Amino acid sequence: MNTDPNLVTQQNAIVRYAPSPTGRLHLGNARPALLNWLFARANNGTYVLRLDDTDTARSTEEFARGIEIDLSWLGIAPDIKVRQSDRTALYDAARDALIATGRLYPAYETEEELEIKRGRARLLGRPPVYDRAALALTDAQKARYEAEGRKPHWRFRLDGRPVHFTDLIKGLQTVNTASMSDPVLIRADGSYLYTLPSVVDDIDLAITHVIRGEDHVSNTGTQIEIFEALGGKVPAFAHHNLLTGAEGEGLSKRIGSLSLAELREAGYEPMAVAIMATATGSSLSLEPFADLALLGQALSLDMISHGAARFDPAELDSLNARILHDMDFARARPRLESLGLASEPLWLALRGNLARFSEIADLATLVTGPVTPVIAEDDRDFIAVAVETLPPEPWDATTWDSWIAAIKAATGRKGRALFHPLRLALTGREAGPDLRSLLPLISRKACLARLS
Repeated sequence: MNTDPNLVTQQNAIVRYAPSPTGRLHLGNARPALLNWLFARANNGTYVLRLDDTDTARSTEEFARGIEIDLSWLGIAPDIKVRQSDRTALYDAARDALIATGRLYPAYETEEELEIKRGRARLLGRPPVYDRAALALTDAQKARYEAEGRKPHWRFRLDGRPVHFTDLIKGLQTVNTASMSDPVLIRADGSYLYTLPSVVDDIDLAITHVIRGEDHVSNTGTQIEIFEALGGKVPAFAHHNLLTGAEGEGLSKRIGSLSLAELREAGYEPMAVAIMATATGSSLSLEPFADLALLGQALSLDMISHGAARFDPAELDSLNARILHDMDFARARPRLESLGLASEPLWLALRGNLARFSEIADLATLVTGPVTPVIAEDDRDFIAVAVETLPPEPWDATTWDSWIAAIKAATGRKGRALFHPLRLALTGREAGPDLRSLLPLISRKACLARLS
């Protein structure tokens, strides 16, 4: 990925992609996964895969394995892999440090009590911001709550100030934490919510750049305050627009909407998916880049637009076909070998008609057979002339043109009346690969059999 030296000042970047293993990755998840990968590769960087698996109720090993399979299919091989479930001691130490400095405080309100407070604020025309009543609790009041069986949740005390940061995509941003409730970082059962472990991990792993969806912009002010409260270096932030469906609807990993597994099973090329995931909603055109390195050379963060990034399935289909049409034999060869079709002339003759790579097996039968010729009754005499004028072998790229010239001279036919009966007789199909390149792959004996 190209980088603007005025925006990116730190080489050897360390970035992280942090999915939660609670579902399959979809096209929208692939966007930050790939943008982080391209950025790391362009900046001599390190790519960290961090599984945010603190949600023990929904996180599964199956989903964790699925994430790694999906990333590998896209061409992403993480340099470092960590799991938040293995790092609880770090979060506990950060918790204790924040409590000691008075930035993390216990609050005992139940969810019902909090909802009553929020409702009252709305009736008075005020924003439903937490009133920090817990800060005024005496030790005796806390002890009484504890005796009642209440367990506290823990809130981070915000500075309540404008927090400024320069977003590498959106430019100068300001989040005023004065208008926000002190966020809950620890639930009453002692489990951590997303925010504290994320910041602690970013500090511990020395993350230099956080590249993620724009739905996290409002979280950034809070997170910067936590970075500062823990004495950590604040990373640079880049918030990209989110991929949506054609009608602007969100893509959900839990309902399987455009999951990478489904796209893979449907036969899409990983590069088609990668290009759609990154270039959609940017000024980069949807071109059939051959690999991630070439895509990274063409794409930069400042090319990502501030508007919506709408995914069009028709564009994916078109791009997938274009990638196959441009694919050289060396790149296709391993897959062709697995099908017993590792012939460069065959690939070059057939690739222009592929929408999915798997279709090559069916198209190859146009050469290897079996083929059921289609010869109309009123074309019998025409086909007989074609048999009589069929050139002797060896055949090459000029054979088709010389044969057609001879048939045309003998019959007076031209255009569709000349070409279409030959296609039906030789391939049994209404359309297909260019017969000029296909004919030399079919033996003269096979052609005669089909024309007969």
